[in-house]
Amino acid sequence: MGVSSVVLLPYAPSSVAVARQRLSTDLRDCGVFSAAIDDAVLVVSELLSNALRHAHPLPSGMVRVAWLRNEDHIEVAVSDGGAATEPRAGRPTLSSLGGRGLGIVEYVAESWGVRHEGDTTTVWAILPAPHGTGSVNGQVATLREAG
Repeated sequence: MGVSSVVLLPYAPSSVAVARQRLSTDLRDCGVFSAAIDDAVLVVSELLSNALRHAHPLPSGMVRVAWLRNEDHIEVAVSDGGAATEPRAGRPTLSSLGGRGLGIVEYVAESWGVRHEGDTTTVWAILPAPHGTGSVNGQVATLREAG
């Protein structure tokens, strides 16, 4: 059996630290290796920071951060109220001050993408998440399928 969590957070920069801590604690509690936790926390930080920088909040004024850990993978997802542009990995110059977030996600994750449902945009990423206690039976369930 895997672990999953959905957290509604204020549309504020302070929410990044809250999401990082909750994800880290959940993954550590289910025995995920430290390096995989670090990668997952980095990806959540990038996705949530991008949502706060470039998108609108959900109608509730919040953003939704979710993760699902099953088998040897973890899927993280951040949902917001959408933006005028589609999330995509940029190719900034060496002197650029920003624009590397989704490029980092692309590098660290096995896959990532964007899903639109009405006025909600969700950016998700799947990462390897090995653990030291053996594998869990069953298939990897994803937030893309669960909605």
